[in-house]
Formats: sequence, C-alpha cells, structure tokens
Amino acid sequence: MVVNSEPSPAVARACAHWPACPDADAPDREAAVPVATHPEQGWSLLCNGVVLFEDTGELLPDGRIIGPRRPTDVRVTAQA
Repeated sequence: MVVNSEPSPAVARACAHWPACPDADAPDREAAVPVATHPEQGWSLLCNGVVLFEDTGELLPDGRIIGPRRPTDVRVTAQA
C-alpha cells in the first residue's frame, strides 16, 4: 500500500489572488473567490476550500459543518 503524505489538491489552499482570500477558519471566509459554482444544485466552491450553500450553510475543508445563518422558512403574517 502506498501512502501519499502530500495534501490533496482539493484540500490544499490554492489562492493566488491579491490580497489573498480569507482562510477557511477566518470569520469572513465567505469573501473568498468562487472557483466553481453550481446554482442549479445550490452550492459554490470557494478558493479557500469552503463549500458555500445557497441557504448560507457551509462545509469547511476539514469536514466541519456551519449551519445556515438565515431562516429558510419565513412565515408572513397579515398586519391589522
């Protein structure tokens, strides 16, 4: 069995932007540049390895999940 000690290209940070995009652990990680977008599926891959979902949820490169920060089920009530 061969074990590769190099990081996977999908996980390795490959941001060549100036200034550099925020790291996946930074509070402003969503400001990174999209490298792949799939609006029909509701997600985008950012150059810092974060998968950003349409509902504002996120999947970080290390597998952590950040839940959505905006409500998706909004109830509208009539005002009198």
